[in-house]
Amino acid sequence: MHQPGVPALKDGDLFDLFCHWLVDGKKIAANIPVGAKHSGEKITDISEIFTPRMLRPPPSEMQPEYPLAAWAEETGLTVSELERWVRAIERKKQAILSGTPGTGKTFIAQKLAQHLIGSGDGFSELVQFHPAYSYEDFIQGIRPQSQAGQLTYPLVPGRFLEFCDRAKSRSGRCVMIIDEINRAHLAQVFGELMYLLEYRDRTIPLAGSKEPFAIPANVRLIGTMNTADRSIALVDYALRRRFAFIELRPNYQVLRRYHTNTGFPVEGLIAILEQLNQAIADKHYELGISFFLTDNLAQELPDIWLLEIEPYLEEYFFDRMEQVNEFRWDNIQQKIFSRNG
Repeated sequence: MHQPGVPALKDGDLFDLFCHWLVDGKKIAANIPVGAKHSGEKITDISEIFTPRMLRPPPSEMQPEYPLAAWAEETGLTVSELERWVRAIERKKQAILSGTPGTGKTFIAQKLAQHLIGSGDGFSELVQFHPAYSYEDFIQGIRPQSQAGQLTYPLVPGRFLEFCDRAKSRSGRCVMIIDEINRAHLAQVFGELMYLLEYRDRTIPLAGSKEPFAIPANVRLIGTMNTADRSIALVDYALRRRFAFIELRPNYQVLRRYHTNTGFPVEGLIAILEQLNQAIADKHYELGISFFLTDNLAQELPDIWLLEIEPYLEEYFFDRMEQVNEFRWDNIQQKIFSRNG
């Protein structure tokens, strides 16, 4: 509807205006006079034409909403538990999901990131640490490069600096997931980041550079940690107090919910897993349930148990082979399927 005091735009003017908007997001060069008397003044600021709602990023840059209810339904966790996790990461800005193999740490980290960036223009990225991962890989370092036959040694940003540079241009949360965070030597990899994780509102020059660096306020870090990995000892107190720690335990309800759709009756398997974890008697080494989240479990279960579960038990019960023998496939398969029947 045409508003009083604002000149009506012709179809050609609208098309011209739109084309210039696509070329330049902020300035409009369309020759459209302002005022009924054609004063000759041109509209140059896009905010004079478009409302704040129209200035939002294009829909392709906006992340879809991922509400807590949908997250709870997909993972089998409670909404109240998820709310507590979200509060923790918003308070600390970084969190670590810790648990034994098969507890779904990476999957849940991705869902947590999906919730945090939902309805905003942020993004998430995953990086996996390993023993050879270095400060140069993560923060920055000098890397030899050949250009026009000459060898140069520029200072090249690592994954985290590149991530932060992208995050600066976004208003929504941006989440980096660090998978297997305890596999690297964290004090060496993080360097000055150890200080900045605690003091998010401060800047500090990085090694080899005089430029001050600060972690953007919209950046969140989520790490995953395998508690059965002996390298967990490398995660010292200085790092632990900078992260919120979220412990994941085997969730049999997730297993039940998953196989509601496959038709595989899991109660016998769950009974065996409960007995097995009672025998292990250490929450840091419990057997998780992600081994069994497969659509063809009836056909694949023997191979999963023989080739993945039994080797794990042999390593854990290396001095108690009678305990391993109790949970050999030949000794438990009938219990699994007879209870299901």
